[in-house]
Parts: sequence; C-alpha cells; structure tokens
Amino acid sequence: MTELNRQGEVWVFAEQESGKLSDVPLELMGKGRELADKLGVPMAAVLVGKNVNKLTDSLVAYGADRVYLVEHHLLGHYQTASYSHVLCRLIEQFKPQICLFGATAVGRDLAPTVASAMKCGLTADCTDLQIGDHSEPGEATPHTNLLHQIRPAFGGNIIATIVNFDRWPQMATVREGVMPMLTPNTSRKGQIIAVDADMDGFDLPLTVIETHRRPKKVNLKAARIIVAGGAGVGSRENFKCLWDLANVLGAAVGGSRAAVDLGYVDHDHQIGQTGTTVRPALYIACGISGAVQHRAGMQESAKILAINTDREAPIFSIAHYGIVGDFMQVIPKMIKAIRSGASIEGAAKAEINIAGAAAKA
Repeated sequence: MTELNRQGEVWVFAEQESGKLSDVPLELMGKGRELADKLGVPMAAVLVGKNVNKLTDSLVAYGADRVYLVEHHLLGHYQTASYSHVLCRLIEQFKPQICLFGATAVGRDLAPTVASAMKCGLTADCTDLQIGDHSEPGEATPHTNLLHQIRPAFGGNIIATIVNFDRWPQMATVREGVMPMLTPNTSRKGQIIAVDADMDGFDLPLTVIETHRRPKKVNLKAARIIVAGGAGVGSRENFKCLWDLANVLGAAVGGSRAAVDLGYVDHDHQIGQTGTTVRPALYIACGISGAVQHRAGMQESAKILAINTDREAPIFSIAHYGIVGDFMQVIPKMIKAIRSGASIEGAAKAEINIAGAAAKA
C-alpha cells in the first residue's frame, strides 16, 4: 500500500485555452472548495500554459487558496506529453489527496494519462462527489474521509459510488454543467506558487502550427427556456414544430441522444448524460421517454413540462406538468394561445388534457 497523505490538498486542474479559462474548472472550484472544507485542507488550482498568470486572480476569486502556476513556451498549446509531464511532477512534489479534472476533450485525455503514470485510480464522468467512509470486507477499521465518486453505470441503469482507498491521489473527471458555478468573491486572497516547468531537453512529439475551433451553435447552459425533442418527434422535419415554439418563447432547442443519433437535431443541442447538463427555468420535453441518461442532464430544471402520447412514459415521473397527447397537435395550440397573451401554464391548460397537472413544490 502506498503512503496516503491525508493532509494533502484538493486540486482542480484549471483548463484554459489561448489564455481563457473554460467554464468547467470554474464549476469544479465550488465542489473542490466544498470537499476541501469538509476535509479541513487547502484547495488549490493548477494552472498550466504560456502567459496565463493573469488568470490566477479569477481562480482565487472562485475559491482557490493556492494556485500552482506553471508557464513555459512549450506549454502554449495542449499536448498530452508536455502537460502530463508537468502534472506528474507537481503531484510527486506536493502530494495532493484529490485531483479533479473536467470531463472535456482535454480532461478525458490528460487525466487517464496522469493516473496511469501515478498508478492510481480514476473515475470518469462523475455527476457528484462527496466525502465519506468505506469498509472493506474483513477489515475491522473503516477507511475514513474518502472521496466518493458517483456516476451512472451500466448504461445509466444504476448509480455507482466508487472509492480509491489505497492508491492516491484520488482522481476523477466531472461532467460539464453538473456542478453549479459559485459567485466569485473578488476580495479573497490566495497564494500564487510559481513552479519551474522543468522542460529542459523535453521534445514535443508534435508542432502545433495553428488551431481552429468551431463555436457551438447554441449555449444550452445559459438558456432560461429549452424546448427539447426525443426519438418520438419522428423526423428532422417534425422538429420544425419545436423550433416554432422556441421562437415564440425566445427559447433554445435541445434534443435527447436518440434524437441526435437519428439526425433530427445537431450534436451541439444534445442534453443528457453524454451531452450538456442544463438547469433552465422551464424545460419542455416533447416525445422524450425520460430514460435515466436524459434525466441526468435536465432533472434539476425549475419547471418541467412533458408532452408524450404514452401516459406511462418515465418523463412524467419528474415532470411538474404532463400533457398526454401528440406534440404535433399540442404545440400549434400552445403557440396560438401564447401569441394571444396566455402564459405557458395557461396555454397548456386551455387546449390540452393535462395528466398529472399538480405542480411539485
């Protein structure tokens, strides 16, 4: 068994691109702060790149007690070899007990490379993280204050809790959007620790000439209202009905993985376990059965209105309002009522038979 540093810090990898932090590490800062406070240890951000020192104040404002800053011209573009080299050296030197990464393209590449080099466990695509105890069969004394890494498993049919009790650091990647982003506190003070990159003689396997990133077509996380469709919509042409409702409401359009796989809507619009996690004020689900993989990405919406021809569809179990009917008939009536000045709730009740209409608290 390796020596476990129970006073080790909680680390968040502060992913950035071209000198701009992505939302994912900022979301993780809040959870990292919570875990560190529970353990009674500092929380630190690890910032790697070229000319990125200007980002340290933001990381402190979002909850970091310390920022480990590693700058070098060879770190200007993400490459697995250079970034994993830096992360492994930092872990060996400072011995954190928890390392968190966003489940982004970079995080999903970097985290397993580092975990393999450190010979420790890694849980991917977590939807929650908690501190708790764990008892191994036959052991009288439980392992205390471990990171409980919680994620859907077996195709989303169960929720698994995973612990790494004997090989540290405990490492996890966390899906985008599942952790609420805290409000930054610009009055916070933190320690900035500049660390030598130790890149002398290090040869990168690739030379990056230039990069191009296609911007997403829709920002689902920022949408206050989302109209989403599933496989039950039937075709890309039928999705036009959802776009019409979204235009009336000033809403964004989303889709389940089934709808994306069938080509009804583009991947940028995907909501669920393998898509974007959203928390809008209103979520209108059309032709979505409500599989657990989709519910994981939208069940924290403030209000959920479900439209489905199957009154036994699982989506109704989490919906605040449920309409049993054909969305191709329901939505045009809703659009007409809304244009006449009715609220969403009023539009639904005016023309449609509502099943399970009692709103949840």
